Amino acid sequence: MTSKVDEALSYEQARDELIDVVRRLETGGTSLEESLALWERGEELAKVCRRWLEGARARLDAALAEETEEEDAE
Repeated sequence: MTSKVDEALSYEQARDELIDVVRRLETGGTSLEESLALWERGEELAKVCRRWLEGARARLDAALAEETEEEDAE
């Protein structure tokens, strides 16, 4: 479940933080506990990004459907 703070993140903010989380996990040097916390944070950020992208896709699909309907009406 994402927090209210996560829901307020823009796509770019969530993406940038996710990139940072991935870099930190890839470089290693963290404890198991910290690695698990980073992984969990990354999962939450990925959900935020996914919601933004799904919303954008829905808006594009709606706009394309509207355009098609207008063309059919002509």
